[in-house]
Amino acid sequence: MAGIDDVARRAGVSATTVSRALSGRGRVSEKTRERVRRVADELGYVASATAASLATGQTMSVGVLVSLTGRWYFATVLDGIAARLAPHGYDLTLYDLTDDAAQRQLLFETSLRRGRVDGILALTVTLSDDEIDALLGLGLPVVGLGTPSPRVPALRVDDRAVARAAVAHLLALGHRRIAHIGNSKGPGAGCDVPTQRHDGFVEAMTDAGVPCPVFVQTDFTVADGRRATLELLQREEPPTAIFAASDELAFGAIFAARERGLRVPDDLSIVGVDGHEMGELFGLTTIDQFPRRQGERAAEHMLALLTATDDPTPPAAPPATVPVVPARVPDISTTVPVIPARVPAISATVLSEPLPFELVTRTSTAPPAE
Repeated sequence: MAGIDDVARRAGVSATTVSRALSGRGRVSEKTRERVRRVADELGYVASATAASLATGQTMSVGVLVSLTGRWYFATVLDGIAARLAPHGYDLTLYDLTDDAAQRQLLFETSLRRGRVDGILALTVTLSDDEIDALLGLGLPVVGLGTPSPRVPALRVDDRAVARAAVAHLLALGHRRIAHIGNSKGPGAGCDVPTQRHDGFVEAMTDAGVPCPVFVQTDFTVADGRRATLELLQREEPPTAIFAASDELAFGAIFAARERGLRVPDDLSIVGVDGHEMGELFGLTTIDQFPRRQGERAAEHMLALLTATDDPTPPAAPPATVPVVPARVPDISTTVPVIPARVPAISATVLSEPLPFELVTRTSTAPPAE
């Protein structure tokens, strides 16, 4: 089996240059890098992660703090992260962040301090001050995605604007009895994604002249969406439209409507959030937040920070591989109050402009029957 010295001899370079060329790190000309890679392929040489780490001081792995990895959104974001990092030689190390206090303490005090990663991506996780102290104390690049703490630099979607766009669409269709199913820590109580979407819903409904908008608190699963919708449909005055805080909740709402013998959208309009790949099959109107592109953007920011650790020259901003897509809010008739844009009360450091989203109109929404 060929070793690094064999590759170095045939390529006419040092073993250190081989290590740098194959790791993608360090100052190596593109011509030399291509020659080394070609020789390595010819000899069937694959660099040892341990050896590369010893040579470069890097693990070539990025840690990801995430919970609910089984949910479609997180899986799609992770796919985008991996797609951007892999060509640069980086692996992903997933750290599942649960609600168990002992598990979290072990993670922040032990697991993350083992030197197994070069940087940390935090995906929409809520962290305590002590946990953030431990995270920042690692001395590693940290990038958040939807992470609510003002101490963690983060990429964010304007989730209040997301909710307002969804409600504006339903108002434009003529709906007034609009209910929201999702989650919230209370008015103005948090910068987490569910709370921001709930706050945006309340703002939009209040501006439209609905002082006490209907809300059912629930978890973000298809089953919970069904349960919450069944509860709404049993009320004396059920809603004519539902804004679900996720597409999976919206799928559950569709199942509940069918279970009650209601037609979507004739009897009940439903709009979700995410851009789930199954949305088209359900005919679901949704606010697409491009989760895979979110993962790509987070990875690009991480790569820029990792590059900065090698080169004293400040890195250029990550390439804008994701076009900025403005939120498309349909024209609203004169009988419906125009919902003004509001600056969300989020103090978290934003790494760039808010991430794009777009209203995708399908067959799950229509004017109310009455």
